Amino acid sequence: MMNDYLVLKNIYKDWGTKQINLEYFATQEKTFTCLLGPSGSGKSTILNIIAGLEQNDKKDDFEILLDNRHVENLAPAKREIGFVFQSGALFNHLNVQDNVAYGLISKGEKKSEARKMAKEFIKEFGLSGFEKRLPQTLSGGEKQRVALARALITKPKLLLLDEPLSALDAELRQKLAFQLKEWQKQFGFTAIMVTHDEEEAQNVADKIIRL
Repeated sequence: MMNDYLVLKNIYKDWGTKQINLEYFATQEKTFTCLLGPSGSGKSTILNIIAGLEQNDKKDDFEILLDNRHVENLAPAKREIGFVFQSGALFNHLNVQDNVAYGLISKGEKKSEARKMAKEFIKEFGLSGFEKRLPQTLSGGEKQRVALARALITKPKLLLLDEPLSALDAELRQKLAFQLKEWQKQFGFTAIMVTHDEEEAQNVADKIIRL
């Protein structure tokens, strides 16, 4: 379809005892999709294949079309895809400001300008005053806010979220799920999130794929 922003065809992984076979999926720009299923159903593997972090086992008719551009054969850094992991995966030797600025610097932005942009950006995530804090001094929810800010500041065409709330307590998970949806509306990003929590998926998703 003309308005399909992300199209996935023939995502397949075979471990011998089980397989993932996602023949076709399409979604529109600025929408939020959840991959919902139990542990071991292959949700994270699908994200890794989209991001280029894992090889797809089917070569024929395998496609990842993002904003009318084929990315399936590109290196991960060339796909314009942001990724937020369950752990946050922050750099422990960098403070909050430099963690958020990292993506800009890696794309060629001057360090001083990237830090300035990062300081302004993290205000949107309720982290003013945290600029010089190290990741090991942050709570789980604060770490995930930093990880989200780091991913979004580069304006990726697609944001992948691998159970970003699963390590948090129930009350904080619900709060951050609501905020995540609000940020998605505010920044207008297109997202795919993995979760095993039905209520969480219902709270944030425009579309749910069950595995």
